[in-house]
Amino acid sequence: MKLLANAAATVRTALLAVGLLQLPAFAADQPLPPGTDKFAAVRTSIAKRDWDGAIRELRNLNDVSNADWNNLMGYSLRKSGSPDFAASERYYDIALRIDPQHRGALEYSGELYLMTGDLSKAQERMAALENLCVLPCAERLTLRDAIERYKAAGNRYESDY
Repeated sequence: MKLLANAAATVRTALLAVGLLQLPAFAADQPLPPGTDKFAAVRTSIAKRDWDGAIRELRNLNDVSNADWNNLMGYSLRKSGSPDFAASERYYDIALRIDPQHRGALEYSGELYLMTGDLSKAQERMAALENLCVLPCAERLTLRDAIERYKAAGNRYESDY
């Protein structure tokens, strides 16, 4: 009986460890608790869909060697009233060079590729997320849903907002 209890504890510990490895990189539009995020003002602007404000805040921070900074810049440029898809892609690519496992940049660049009609590149990003997310992760689920909606709409991107 003790052996069974030890085995169960080991399995719980292993599952917890796997879960901890998949702690989410917070989405661009999800604020973190106060005082814990140097990008708080950026995320606030993004939550308000104030893309110009987010871009201004990011330029003020000028943390170009940070994967999150590049991901947020790519996201803001892609979502802005006058989207700059080429610049957005460059920032996502920089984020992924800094951190090849940046789930946010993988998801958001996949959405960018759908917006620009490049399903194969979106599927490449999806495959990368499938490899990273041993357990379901929000980024994988969101991109999978976007790809399914894209296909259902006759290979047209339909934004969720």
